[in-house]
Amino acid sequence: MDKRINYKLVIDTETCPLDRTLEEVTPQNMFAYDVGYAIVDKRGNVYKTESFIVADIFLDEKELMKSAYYAEKIPKYWDEIKSGKRVLTSLYNVRKTMLKDIADYGIKEIYAHNMRFDYGNLNNTQRWVTKSQYRYFFPKGVEICDTLKMARDVIATMPTYIRFCTENGYLTKSGQVQLKAETIYRFILKDTNFIESHTGLEDVLIEKEILAYCYRQHKKMTRKLWDRG
Repeated sequence: MDKRINYKLVIDTETCPLDRTLEEVTPQNMFAYDVGYAIVDKRGNVYKTESFIVADIFLDEKELMKSAYYAEKIPKYWDEIKSGKRVLTSLYNVRKTMLKDIADYGIKEIYAHNMRFDYGNLNNTQRWVTKSQYRYFFPKGVEICDTLKMARDVIATMPTYIRFCTENGYLTKSGQVQLKAETIYRFILKDTNFIESHTGLEDVLIEKEILAYCYRQHKKMTRKLWDRG
């Protein structure tokens, strides 16, 4: 391990809702059943990956899992658990492994695309599983960062990205350019046919490319989740 490298952790979750009647998707109504992360540097080089299926939700909350947005992937998850591609374990062990990696790699920054959602649903899952004995999934002392904020400052203002979104119809209802991870990655790849996997680790490997792309532009940008920008 090269101590000169400023290692970062990029994380992504897939979730199912507690209350299936609510139309709005909020992190407070979501439980994480798929947690993937990668240890990377700002150039996008990958040093370690983990892919976990959270048994506390995936197994113990089978009724809730039926209403997961990507519930049709459940048989595929079982195949990948059996093959060893993903690890079925408790949320306690997911967090324990993550904390060890944070310590081992000296990580000071954790990233996600739209971190507000991942931060919220991981805390919500932690509180549900531990009956609120433990309330926060991420440890104190690390910066919680958001590649969506970075992309908003760096990529959304680029004339080439604005043209890419306009020409391909990647616009919001209000006419603004889309900043979904899938759309940004299509721009980076120059491939409008790319389809996001919507599984934890695979989406992390998209999001770390967004992180690296933003850093390569050498522009001023907001990184921290709680900073305005």
